[in-house]
Amino acid sequence: SHTGIEGHEFIRDRKLLLHKKEISRIGSKLAEKGLTAVPTKLYFKGGLIKLEVGLAKGKKLHDKRDSKKKRDVERDIQRALSQK
Repeated sequence: SHTGIEGHEFIRDRKLLLHKKEISRIGSKLAEKGLTAVPTKLYFKGGLIKLEVGLAKGKKLHDKRDSKKKRDVERDIQRALSQK
């Protein structure tokens, strides 16, 4: 019952307890605006596991291109340094 971190099964489905208004508000934002629910924080409080959820918007195409360019440049630098 009141166990800490050690006593919980880590790989198990759990119910997410929310009020009806919270569920409908989050559901409507996810449906209409193209947002995604992202877990931001997981912690224990009084024998319960708490999960903080944030809503995030995906990257635009030009942002994805910029990220890919930066990643490729970093990879090239690492390759050049490792070959020396």
